[in-house]
Amino acid sequence: MARITFHGAARTVTGSKYLLEAGDARVLVDCGMFQGLKKLRLRNWEPTPFDAKALDAVVLTHAHLDHTGFLPRVVKEGFQNRVFCTPATSKLAELILLDSAKIQEYDAKYANKKGYSKHKPALPLYDGQDVQQTIKQFRETERGKWFSPAEPIWMRFHDAGHLLGSNMIEVEIRDQDPPLKLLFSGDVGRYEGPLYHDPAPPPACDYLICESTYGNRDHPEADLLEALEEVVNRSIERGGVMLMASFAIGRAQQLIYLLQLLKKDDRIPDLPIYLDSPMSCNATTIYKEHNDDHDLSEGELTDRQVLGGPKLHLCRSVDESKGLNHVEGPAIIISSSGMMTGGRIVHHLKRRLPDKRTTVVLGGFMALGTRGRQIQDGAETIRMHGMEVPVNAAVEKVPGLSGHADRAGLLQWLQDLPAPRKVFLTHGEPDSAEALADELTASREWDVHVPDLGETHELT
Repeated sequence: MARITFHGAARTVTGSKYLLEAGDARVLVDCGMFQGLKKLRLRNWEPTPFDAKALDAVVLTHAHLDHTGFLPRVVKEGFQNRVFCTPATSKLAELILLDSAKIQEYDAKYANKKGYSKHKPALPLYDGQDVQQTIKQFRETERGKWFSPAEPIWMRFHDAGHLLGSNMIEVEIRDQDPPLKLLFSGDVGRYEGPLYHDPAPPPACDYLICESTYGNRDHPEADLLEALEEVVNRSIERGGVMLMASFAIGRAQQLIYLLQLLKKDDRIPDLPIYLDSPMSCNATTIYKEHNDDHDLSEGELTDRQVLGGPKLHLCRSVDESKGLNHVEGPAIIISSSGMMTGGRIVHHLKRRLPDKRTTVVLGGFMALGTRGRQIQDGAETIRMHGMEVPVNAAVEKVPGLSGHADRAGLLQWLQDLPAPRKVFLTHGEPDSAEALADELTASREWDVHVPDLGETHELT
């Protein structure tokens, strides 16, 4: 008998954690951090709903924080076994987790210094030493090859097209004949998305655990390069700095690649670009190591590098970041985090949001409760570091930058999949997940369920 328990990404977008049990094996698929609304973030501090010491393995779909960010906490609580992932995911997750620990330690120190935390003292969820131990437990596994994290569970990675190294996970539970088959979609990427290949077709399965981030809406039909060109040129007319919040790994590389293409074709001026993220700078090396995993169909730069150009400035140190306070427009600052929840972007927002010459560019999904979502929804002020900051900047959105398939993309991805026995929709807010559930039930007569947090299902 096998069963699955949804310990995260259930009726919310973040915190992906799925506990798969079969025989004596206990394997956790993804181990993400909750982000967004405070009530979600507080879940990271609640007692872990499973025994970390009893896990036989963790298997990761990809490196993003909402899929990996709770790993060091689980290790801190006694998990000592292997973490399976692709080589690119291993390298990117190391950067992301070290940065996460650094931000948490910094934020805790800053909160204690300024006295605005309710906790005395404020503490990080985990620290750099916890991350270093976590990294030692990574086991790199190539796509397309079967492996067993714990008998009788066998798994195989397939390209999800969402991020460098990202995967869907095909599962066979081999204590029965024929094996029970599951498929974890991970985050399904966009068809014809910049830098990444299209998601691989989903293999047949008895149970499908599928994301639904954009399950109730489609991305605007617009040419990505054309839309970005228009936003940049409007920003130049305002005369200020264009501030682009970006996930440090993935989105930042996409943006610079596209901006350099626009420059190459003289569609935008050769204005300076500042990449203010040491993690993004370090990720560039990893991207170069995996050049064969790139889809450069939008256009190739002369050296086939995602990052390049004489006016691209890589800001690694704190002093270099602070120096950007004196930059006058027109110029572009790309900084993380993507949803504006932490990191250097917060300091740039605090300084530049009150200036009506500033342009803030939103790209991709903004979860409820994040600063990005507040700005997207038209908030007049944003609370940062214990103070209310007025939003006078122009807010622009570039369609096509999301790394997730939209409703139409998900349906396209699923179109040739034979009907599973049951589909579980996760990694989406309730309206998105339920809308996709209604669509799949009505159009395909599939048995679809949107699980609650902590819900367990027997798999037969």
